[in-house]
Amino acid sequence: MVSEENVATWVMQFPGNMRWSNAFQIQKGMAPYGAVALGEIDRIAQRLRGRQDEKDRDKAWHEEWEKMASKLEREADEHAAKGRNFTAGNLYIRAGNYHFAAERFIEPGEEKLKGYRRSLRCYQAGYERRYPNMERVDVPLEDKMLAAYFLKAPGASGRAPTVVLFNGMDNCKEMSVLFAGLEFAKRGMHTLAIDGPGQGETLRLRGIPGRPDYEVVGTAAYDFVTARADVDPKKVVVMGYSLGGYYSPRIAGFEKRYAACVAFGAMHWSLYDWQVEMQRKIAADPATSFSSSFQFRWVIGAPDNATAIEWARKFSLEGVADKIECPFLVVHGTEDRIVPPEWAERLYKEVGSKRKTIKMFDAEEGGAEHCQVDDRQRGADYIADWIAENL
Repeated sequence: MVSEENVATWVMQFPGNMRWSNAFQIQKGMAPYGAVALGEIDRIAQRLRGRQDEKDRDKAWHEEWEKMASKLEREADEHAAKGRNFTAGNLYIRAGNYHFAAERFIEPGEEKLKGYRRSLRCYQAGYERRYPNMERVDVPLEDKMLAAYFLKAPGASGRAPTVVLFNGMDNCKEMSVLFAGLEFAKRGMHTLAIDGPGQGETLRLRGIPGRPDYEVVGTAAYDFVTARADVDPKKVVVMGYSLGGYYSPRIAGFEKRYAACVAFGAMHWSLYDWQVEMQRKIAADPATSFSSSFQFRWVIGAPDNATAIEWARKFSLEGVADKIECPFLVVHGTEDRIVPPEWAERLYKEVGSKRKTIKMFDAEEGGAEHCQVDDRQRGADYIADWIAENL
């Protein structure tokens, strides 16, 4: 009899290998938005299955994703040269997503940057062709600039509601503007999808690391969007997913001008304990953790893991969550393998708002995994409807 632990499923593509399985889940979750083709990523999975026992599994991962990304990028360039811009746009977006997946486990350095630059080039070439209502913008923060997209809702006239959207620890604005921004746009809401400090382009190409006082970032984003003539300053929502489930409540606790707050997936109440446990798992067996040993320290700009763990103490919602007054939503999954459901319940309990909602998706309904990555459409729809009904 074959043990369930050894059977590949939609969630655990590589049984026993949380590292690869979680990363594949993220890619599968982008299927409804045209950022992947399931047949393409299935071919990548088939090739990687034969490379799981290689000594340098991170190299194997990089090579297989990069091979598919490069193939699509070449095809996109050929179609673009012939003026087939819609076809080229589709190919560019998938190539950009695969280039981004390829660099996931590469340590910070020139090779990682090279892959990211190719990813960004493809994403932007695709968005220019497929989403002409999407603008590339820079958000001022102190003496720096944060990279972002502003996705306008088609047909919106006058000042419209707007969602300020922050990523997680290992995602980017190019992904979030699709799986959330497109749903908001359908409901007449603009989106500012932003690579904040420690995220995406802002970290990789602008060298701006993460910080615990994300309320400073949230204020800068609010000031930026409300300076626009097409944004209703009384209907601006702040939202974050995964690690952004720490950022958005932190922002709402201090910046009272936001009309509502969404945590698309709660974060561990103690990021210190989370990092201690994660580094323990990685040291014992890297395959058991969804993340790389370098990820958190790189994101926050720490010189080593020991320092990063100490700095994690500064990332706290203690004494902050109870200050949230605006309508608040936390969405989580009962089978979340990264952030246990009890932390979503703790966040909901601690939030001070009198208008707060918690939505726990279970396996029967779908969307039970981290940030509903197993059925992200379901999570995004729920959030978009909640925002529309609570502004």
